[in-house]
Amino acid sequence: MMESTRKGCWGEERVLRLLRRRGWQLVSQRWSCRYGELDLVLEKQQRLLVVEVKSRRSRGLDLWGLSAFNKGKQLRLKRAIGCWLATHPYFAEHSLELVLALVPLPPSRNTLDWIRIDDLDIDAAD
Repeated sequence: MMESTRKGCWGEERVLRLLRRRGWQLVSQRWSCRYGELDLVLEKQQRLLVVEVKSRRSRGLDLWGLSAFNKGKQLRLKRAIGCWLATHPYFAEHSLELVLALVPLPPSRNTLDWIRIDDLDIDAAD
């Protein structure tokens, strides 16, 4: 497994453990389609939470991975979410939340940051 893949998996597992403790149930992990991959999709009380995880060893120039969440990535993510919704019609009536999780990798002692993304305007037909 490539080093970056291992780091990403570690970050996803950290986020997943935290969200499960908060009552979220995993629906999909590393789900992919032609538009890209959804790191985590979780469900709780008629709500869907899509989490894009960025794991980094240091803050660096990309601010813990924040700058990697550019317009192109946002467009691919929007399309991937639409594709996921089209293939999972059971969740069509759930409200949808999208969160960017910035996960510092060890040995960093920084805390995980959550950034709610409000303006993607996602439709299953996209």
